[in-house]
Amino acid sequence: MARKYFGTDGVRGLVGQSPITPDFVMRLGYAAGTVLAKGTTSASGRPVVLIGKDTRISGYMLEAALEAGFSAAGVDVMLAGPMPTPAIAYLTRALRLQAGVVISASHNPFQDNGIKFFSELGTKLPDAVELEIEQAIDRPMGCVPSDKLGRATRLRDAGGRYIEFCKSTFPNELDLRGLKIVVDCANGAAYDIAPHVFHELGAEVVAIGAKPDGFNINAGVGATAPKAMSEAVVEHKADLGIALDGDADRLIMCDASGRLYNGDELLYVMVRDRLAVGPVAGAVGTLMTNMALEVAFKELGIGFARAKVGDRYVLEVMQERGWLFGGEGSGHLLALDKHTTGDGIISALQVLSALKRANKSLAECCADLKLYPQTLINKRVTPGFDWTRDSAVVAEKEAVERELGDAGRVLIRPSGTEPLIRVMVEAKSASLAESMAKRIADKLAA
Repeated sequence: MARKYFGTDGVRGLVGQSPITPDFVMRLGYAAGTVLAKGTTSASGRPVVLIGKDTRISGYMLEAALEAGFSAAGVDVMLAGPMPTPAIAYLTRALRLQAGVVISASHNPFQDNGIKFFSELGTKLPDAVELEIEQAIDRPMGCVPSDKLGRATRLRDAGGRYIEFCKSTFPNELDLRGLKIVVDCANGAAYDIAPHVFHELGAEVVAIGAKPDGFNINAGVGATAPKAMSEAVVEHKADLGIALDGDADRLIMCDASGRLYNGDELLYVMVRDRLAVGPVAGAVGTLMTNMALEVAFKELGIGFARAKVGDRYVLEVMQERGWLFGGEGSGHLLALDKHTTGDGIISALQVLSALKRANKSLAECCADLKLYPQTLINKRVTPGFDWTRDSAVVAEKEAVERELGDAGRVLIRPSGTEPLIRVMVEAKSASLAESMAKRIADKLAA
């Protein structure tokens, strides 16, 4: 059964338009409370969920609506305030709560927002559970008796707990002394977290994108606009740059020259580091993962599998195969020996520990990986548009694939969060990849 409200990363959309409205979010909280809390209670006798958010102005409104819905379902709520998405996953598990909820639209602009859930294990909800919540949303909303209503409390030490957890994933025998690092927090959820983590491990930190005002999240900064980080690294003569997105589950890095490194390259560094200390069975990428990474892993004797685009699907394949590492070129990276979900700060620490152990620069650690040129074009379409039913698009895709042969790939897919069609072409030359992607994108109706 197709999901009605949930996309690849929870429920997301433009604030004030369905489904991101106060009334819907209250019903969502009520429905989730009835589904997630079945048969589970805390010491108080009621289920408990943790709610965190990023720095969007709409977070206040949606937090209140969720709180009301959960309370009406008889669920206690703990409020963490602005907190990275992976922090909520960790705290939900560490505090033995029934679920975690994050109010965030990740890398999207401030006008968007969304709701995503974590299970008691700190993992994203399976599709089946999301379907059950959707079915509950469409039923009339009720309310438990007054003496059964949920309470709300503030988790005041959430930031400190998470900072210590992040630091615990970095090897005890290493530190970051001698490194000057630019940390770009995207004016998002990690603004008061990430700089402390790297500073407390010994680095000299230059923080940018760390002054959120409710409207500037992801605005010209962060993992989706890494030029700001790159320029700051050069300006401050830093050794490295770390860019997170609005909810801090993505990571893009740069070296001292300002050269950017995407998720595929950072996953390669992480896996090569683990391979130096023991066997690595395999790693998971997505349909968008650069072919060069797949070839490089096979040459190292490391298995490789592709999942659907979306870190939740990467995680599913990792769990099916019992593998620990996976990621996307966009910067979602997973190391299940460190955390249950993708975490930009912890992924950065794994890359930094790899550089320290190898005593090499980021460029040197990536020297053996030569990415194939790849062009990605996002074309806005009308909601619900199905490109597979457009004969002109299908014909152009087939023509490009014939011309590429075995020397490239074509991937067309709809965005899971926006009315966009993503056209990706991989080829031997950048100019060829660009021209072929444009040919296909030009066939898509605006």
